[in-house]
Amino acid sequence: MTYDTVVFDNDGVLVGRTRFDVLREATEETFAQFGVSDPDPDHIEDMTIGATPEQVNTVCDTYGFEPAQFWRARDSTVSGAQQDEARAGRKTPYGDIDTLTNLDVATGIVSSNQQETVDFLLDHFDLGGHFDTAYGREATVESLTLRKPHPHYIERALSDLDAESALYVGDNESDIQAAENAGIDSAFIRRPHRTDWDLNVWPTWDIDSLDRLHDICG
Repeated sequence: MTYDTVVFDNDGVLVGRTRFDVLREATEETFAQFGVSDPDPDHIEDMTIGATPEQVNTVCDTYGFEPAQFWRARDSTVSGAQQDEARAGRKTPYGDIDTLTNLDVATGIVSSNQQETVDFLLDHFDLGGHFDTAYGREATVESLTLRKPHPHYIERALSDLDAESALYVGDNESDIQAAENAGIDSAFIRRPHRTDWDLNVWPTWDIDSLDRLHDICG
């Protein structure tokens, strides 16, 4: 199988993941911005990772927040925390990212992280030249329904790239499911946090480095 297009997840694939405690503190800070200094720990947890629109509405009903306003502030604050991590050298690109320079295919990024975060990281680490399109999630409650495994953003990237035969590279099971939902092949990359991970999905490829893409793309 050969591919004319490769699309990548961002965090945990191209750049290191952000520590959970950093994201949690940023979420807690968001509550403080809205005058709540001691929110329910479960609410902090729910708003930090994997929040659904229903959970956002429930939390906002509890504290009297306007959902769209609260979520926009939450996304901005969490993005700012990730940008600080990058500036401090704690969130950096993986060492094999330069191999993409010689990968003779169209390339893109599709992340469930904020568009603001994706754009900042590409600019901060001067990676924009590696990719022809890049999608993160808009800072809206509605965007939460379009995260992977929903294929929405992958399909937008494939359209941008005029892809005929595409591969999606990710480090989560939702990435593999999103690729399947988009009707394309997938590669699961075993970064250090995934070395011994037991998968419950079946990627087309199981790789340990981006260097492998040169062989896969033929």
